[in-house]
Amino acid sequence: MAKAFIMKLNGIQPSQLYINSEKLSRVMKAFDPDRIETLKPIPIKKLEGEVIYTDGHTRALAAFTSGLHEIRVFWDDDELDWEAYGICVEWCKKEGIRTIADLKNRIVAKQDYEVLWLDRCKEMQEDLEEKRKRNSLKRDQKPG
Repeated sequence: MAKAFIMKLNGIQPSQLYINSEKLSRVMKAFDPDRIETLKPIPIKKLEGEVIYTDGHTRALAAFTSGLHEIRVFWDDDELDWEAYGICVEWCKKEGIRTIADLKNRIVAKQDYEVLWLDRCKEMQEDLEEKRKRNSLKRDQKPG
């Protein structure tokens, strides 16, 4: 894993619209806000010049609700679907989610999380794949 460093929570754009209440409860039980190292560092990346969470929204919200203003993060070096992340970030911005604090009123039951977030993301991924297939076919059909 890349080297962890501290970053202000309000300086990172979420890429997720909801938080699973059951997962948040588990994270809160295991997290000691007086020992920030009890929370695994959160992966971030830059997307169009803006720092975004690529994962760890639940951990970030646990830190925020515990009164912390900073969190340990690291630069995520995984290959990501930037188009999908761009769509997710745009969804967040359209719904007024600019910092992790904006997710405090979007904590939902596990079954609601699956419908509201996971199913939405799955549908978006399927739409992207279909669009990519169409674009690939168009490219292959162009006279060369």
